[in-house]
Amino acid sequence: MAVDAPARTVALADGSSLPYDYLVVATGANHSYFGRDDWASLAPGLKSIEDAIDIRRRILLAFERAEAEPDAVRRQAWLNFVIVGGGPTGVEVAGALAEIKRYVLRRDFRKIDPTEAIVVLVEAGKRILPSYPANLSVKAKDSLRRLGVDVRTETRVTEISADAVTAGGWRIPTHTVIWAAGNVASPILRTLGAPLDAQGRVIVEPDCSIPGHAEVFVLGDAAHYEHGPEGILPGVCPVAIQMGDYAARAIRHDLAGRARPGADGVRAGGTTAGDARLPTVRAGFKYWNKGQLAVIGRARAVAEIWRFHLSGVIAWSIWIFVHIFFLIGFRNRLIVLIEWGISYLTYSRGARIITGELPAAVREQGATP
Repeated sequence: MAVDAPARTVALADGSSLPYDYLVVATGANHSYFGRDDWASLAPGLKSIEDAIDIRRRILLAFERAEAEPDAVRRQAWLNFVIVGGGPTGVEVAGALAEIKRYVLRRDFRKIDPTEAIVVLVEAGKRILPSYPANLSVKAKDSLRRLGVDVRTETRVTEISADAVTAGGWRIPTHTVIWAAGNVASPILRTLGAPLDAQGRVIVEPDCSIPGHAEVFVLGDAAHYEHGPEGILPGVCPVAIQMGDYAARAIRHDLAGRARPGADGVRAGGTTAGDARLPTVRAGFKYWNKGQLAVIGRARAVAEIWRFHLSGVIAWSIWIFVHIFFLIGFRNRLIVLIEWGISYLTYSRGARIITGELPAAVREQGATP
């Protein structure tokens, strides 16, 4: 796909093109392996349902392979799990995996003890959750360690192979690596002809449009927005939601021909049928930072809400409430609440079904589902 902003068309993969009056680009981000794209097949990231299913398959297969492995050294390699990246995704995955091996799978095997599995969280920076206050990073690290996670900060991964990870001079034998270390913007953004930052995100105007084309909005992970007191906005869900709401209101007001004055207002050209320009003024996008949450495990979470720093059961309860509140419809909220309640009481984490193709590392070792 490609965008021709001057012609106001989007070229599709099948060779056809779509004209537009307004264009909203919210293509998200892809995993960045910092120039080592050969690691992608060995260390999948978590961006979609398909990614989650793939990671679940790799984890379950690792335990199955360990069950069938008679050699103790090779067996432990299947029971070593490495998560690269200490942001919210990496922390949540590490905590979930630690609970799975401690509670969920502990009675599923006869020859191995799943609790002997080792979960290693590797972070190149000085602390995990670097975007959170330092005291919450410390509490998150303590919570992970109580779950049995080996947290290694200031440790940079230098090599990933089918049977090991090398990080900070350490070689960790493993067949299961999960990547949560970096993002790069979608390549379609390069076709917009707008300035990009080091991650490939579009450096947008105060109204989330691209320079010279007020009819093109770039939102969410695709946008580099630095026009507010918070500095560069992070690529998180609340930012994307508020940007989407702002863009919808801006387009509606452009089409209605109503001005949106503001102290930080910017001139915009609204587009109507016949390509007539409306001299509207848009107030710049303003992000309302409601806080940030990171769940670690059962009754374990950290939260920064305005000036309040919370952890433990209180933060975990807030995390549950927020995620259920933003679901659409009372029925969906009720169903999810019931399912989470059952999961909490029974230590169940859904069907343990292995689907799809085997990872290459498993196929090479001769494993069967």
